[in-house]
Amino acid sequence: MNIFRITDIKHPCFVKAWALYKESFPDEERRLLSNQTTIMDHPNYHFEVIFQGDCFLGIIFWWGFDDLRYIEHFAISTVHRGKGYGQIILNDFKAKDLRPILLEVELPNEEIKQRRIEFYERLGFHLTNHVYYQPAYCKGKNPIQLLLMSYPLSISDEEVAHFVKNYHPIIYA
Repeated sequence: MNIFRITDIKHPCFVKAWALYKESFPDEERRLLSNQTTIMDHPNYHFEVIFQGDCFLGIIFWWGFDDLRYIEHFAISTVHRGKGYGQIILNDFKAKDLRPILLEVELPNEEIKQRRIEFYERLGFHLTNHVYYQPAYCKGKNPIQLLLMSYPLSISDEEVAHFVKNYHPIIYA
């Protein structure tokens, strides 16, 4: 499996990655292309595409900070879902670095959303009980209530507050 970091929307793989991003996440959980363009080369931001040979498998967009990694978006191509690639990719991601990992998930009010949470739990992630809102990606939109998951340990309310105070201004600028 090969993972490539893209820092410019002119990269040949960007179009395929952007299409999967738009297909996999609702509007309110996505950046506009103009916003995406401004963060592509941010030193903490990793816009990564995943291939097996010539076969495009998926995307993982994440932020690396001194004390944690935050997975902002992760998706496997529709034709490759259910084949174990998500588990392989996330296990590899976990093994590359000892920093804790945070990610957001939607409230489990539908079966698919509950299954997504269960997928992350099988990989060792812990669901927090903290009330959490993802800031709006675009002006004029409202924050979205989501849940945070963490690896390898559960995180406290203080750690969530630290994430919100110190990293939201960077991630959602």
